[in-house]
Amino acid sequence: MAKQKIIKTGHSLAVTVPFEFAKSLGIKAGQEVEVKIEPETGRVIYTFSGNKQLSLSGNFIKKVK
Repeated sequence: MAKQKIIKTGHSLAVTVPFEFAKSLGIKAGQEVEVKIEPETGRVIYTFSGNKQLSLSGNFIKKVK
């Protein structure tokens, strides 16, 4: 589990997203993120809708003879 610092930006607080994580999901600055807040547990869940595309395994592709 990685830890990120909370930073102040204007009159708000923000948590940065690690570059490698953003790159792996294909998310870019300006994209929207879904936020689910669970006050009773202190959890905040972010759901990113990046452009990640899963690669096909070699077993999935049949070779034509």
